[in-house]
Parts: sequence; C-alpha cells; structure tokens
Amino acid sequence: MDKLIHPAADAQLIEGNKSLHQVTEDVFQPLERKASPSWWLAFGFASTALAIGLISVVYQIKVGIGTWGLDRTIGWAFDITNFVFWVGIGHAGTLISAVLLLLRQKWRTSINRSAEAMTIFAVICAGIFPLIHMGRPWLFYWVFPYPNTRGSLWVNWRSPLLWDVFAIGTYFTISLVFWYVGLLPDLATARDRARGIRKKIFGFFSLGWTGSARTWVRYEMACLLLAALATPLVVSVHSVVSTDFATANLPGWHTTVFPPYFVIGAIFSGFAMVLSLMLIARKVMGLQDYITMKHISAMCKVIVFTGTIVGSAYATELFMAWYSGNPFEQFAFNNRVFGPMGWSFGIMVLCNVIVPQLLWFKRIRSSIRSIFLITILVNVGMWFERFVIIVSSLHRDFLPSSWSSYRPTWIELGTLLGSFGLFFTLFLLFCRFLPMIAASEVKSVLPKSTACPEAESKKEAA
Repeated sequence: MDKLIHPAADAQLIEGNKSLHQVTEDVFQPLERKASPSWWLAFGFASTALAIGLISVVYQIKVGIGTWGLDRTIGWAFDITNFVFWVGIGHAGTLISAVLLLLRQKWRTSINRSAEAMTIFAVICAGIFPLIHMGRPWLFYWVFPYPNTRGSLWVNWRSPLLWDVFAIGTYFTISLVFWYVGLLPDLATARDRARGIRKKIFGFFSLGWTGSARTWVRYEMACLLLAALATPLVVSVHSVVSTDFATANLPGWHTTVFPPYFVIGAIFSGFAMVLSLMLIARKVMGLQDYITMKHISAMCKVIVFTGTIVGSAYATELFMAWYSGNPFEQFAFNNRVFGPMGWSFGIMVLCNVIVPQLLWFKRIRSSIRSIFLITILVNVGMWFERFVIIVSSLHRDFLPSSWSSYRPTWIELGTLLGSFGLFFTLFLLFCRFLPMIAASEVKSVLPKSTACPEAESKKEAA
C-alpha cells in the first residue's frame, strides 16, 4: 500500500531528501525575512510600468478612445488583442490546478499555487481593456442584467461580448475560490509561525483551520468538487472568446476552427508564461529543490504538444481558405501572409511553430537559459497571433476605398506596458506575502522514508 501512496518516481519530484520540517522552513522563511534587493529591483520596474499604464488609462478616459490609432475600418486593435492575450495567459492556471488534479498528476504540486495566482492576475489584466473600450467605464454595470429604472435599456443577449461577461466572470470567481481554498492549510501554518498583526491576519483568513482528520477529508473533497467545476471552464471560456470572432461574417474570422484553436493556443501561451515565472522564481528564491528539471521537462512537453497543434491550426486555416474557393477568404489569407502586415504573420509562425520544436532536443530541454528564451518568444508569438487575427482581417475591407493601415499610438503602448506592470506587481506581492509553493501538497509527494526519518530509523533499529 505504501508503494501506491509514495511511488519511487515521486522521489525525483523533490530533490535534497527533504523532511516535512525542511519543506515548511524552505517555503515560509521567504515570507518572514526582509525582501531581498532583487525583489525590490523587480518591484520597482513593475510598479514604474504600472504607473505609466495608469497615466495612459486616465488620459484616454479623459480625452476619449480617439487617442488610439483606430479608424472606421479598424475598429478593434490593441485593446481586443491584449484582452484575448491575457485571457489566454490565465488558462494554464486552471489546467494545472483542476485538470491535473483530477488526473492525479503529482508533478503539479510545486507549480500549481503560482499558476493559480497567475490566472487571477491575468484575468484582472484582461478585464481592463473591455472597460476602457466602453468609453465610459464608470457605467460598466450596464452589462449586467438586473432590475433597473433605465426603461427600455437592456442587455443584448445576442452579443458575444455579453457572453464574455458571464464566461470570464464565472471563470474568475471559480479560480479565485479554488485558489483560496487551496491556500487554507498553508495560511494556517503561516498563522502558527507568525506574531503580532500578521498572526491575526493569517488567523482570520485561515478560517479556523485545525488540521484534524475531518478537516482534511472535507478539504480534499472541496478541492475535487471545485476542480470538477472548473475543468469545463478551460474549454468554455476561450471558446466563448473565440465566438466574438467566429460569429462575425468576415473573412479570416468566420470559421468553426476558432474554439478548439483558441483553447489550445491559450494553454500553449499559459504554460509558457508559467514556465517563465517559475524559472525566475526558482533562481531568485532558491527553490531549485522544489521546481526541479522534472517539472520543467513536463511543462516543456506540454508546450511542444500544444505548439504542434497550434501549427496544425495555422495550416488548416490556410488550407480551408484555398479549398473553399471563396475569393474573399482567399484574398484575406493571401493578404495575411504576403500583405503589408505579413511581417507580423512571419513573427507568429517563427515564435509559435518553429521555435517550440527545439524542445524536442534533450540538450535544449536541459538548458535553463534556452528554455527561458523559448518561453518568452512563445508569448511574443501568441500576442502577435491575436494581432494578426484581428488587425490583418480588418485593414483590407471589401471596398478598396476603405482600406487602411494601423499603427499603435503611445497611449496604446503605454496601456499595454501598464498591463504587464500590473501583472508583475501583483505577482511580486503574492510571492512576498503568501507561500508561492503549496507546502501541504509538496509534503504529500515526499518519499515516506524521507518525510518521516524518525519512523524509518525506528524501523531499522527494530
């Protein structure tokens, strides 16, 4: 029975022959000591980018969205590109937390906490752009159907943008609850180690956790139920986002391949972002024993697999445009590849299709620097994928007299920079004040002889 609970393969997940006490010390000491100079440096850069974004947002709300580089032909550009990008980034957290939990994949234990936090922060970043695009963000509550005194003014249930409100709102709520419930055992541990005001804060949020057998049974049942509830969201959320485009009668958008294509692309970019953050965290916070090469290798395999599917989706789009015989569809894709914005299509294919294939080579998968560079390029390519889908499909209208070009303004670039600043500011605060590794789950995958050295020594003495 012990072999089923503690298989030999799990010994490779955590290095250094850690005991239960050592895991607790390694995970919670960074929260109890002063922040390192590297953390302050990173926080300074992130908060500066956030300040630039705030200034850009305030200016465009005051002046209007005419500060963007939009025109009558290109009505969507940076705002929706960034929205879809950040929603995609948030997908990996739910996949790692919920789907891999249901599949009993134990390599998730060291990375699931940070991935869940990344999901929440990415969805917050995504929500900024539709609010700005409304023009009057203080009236955001108009998108919710509730009894009101506004007369005949009501939501348009046929609008895919309204579907986004419900899909992403549900996704954010479930992800936040799942993340918080998973934190409870570690919040209780932090409570027992803390003093003063920190002890009261952790005590309040740990909800009276006692660690009894009954508590653990209910905790595990709640995690499984939330995982089962969150799993359909991995498919549904980005499928709804893709419907924003697929329901439009526009060449380049009106295609049924978008829902699975968007879902796989979201997992692809999300895993790349998780891996980028984990590679930095394991180095800065000294977590090499917990985020090992086995974790990195597993994530690299997911990136290769999903990247191959993304490349197949690109080829499918081109084939269907050619095979359809529709001159408008053929022109749209010919313009996408060889038109004035063909350079963005080239960046997309290079970063999303060609570069990830390097991870087939073990020498590349064993190089932290190479993996980090690949993950950065993947996220660059996935941003350009959304840009290509949106802008290159719009800038050549049915009438040549309506053709136009697009160039982002400094306000748009500042807003994009600010969204990254917000994301990294929130993530750095999370790393500073909360355990970024689920200590309780890591302990469950320790080999029994390592986790309980006293019991093993008694066994040998007997």
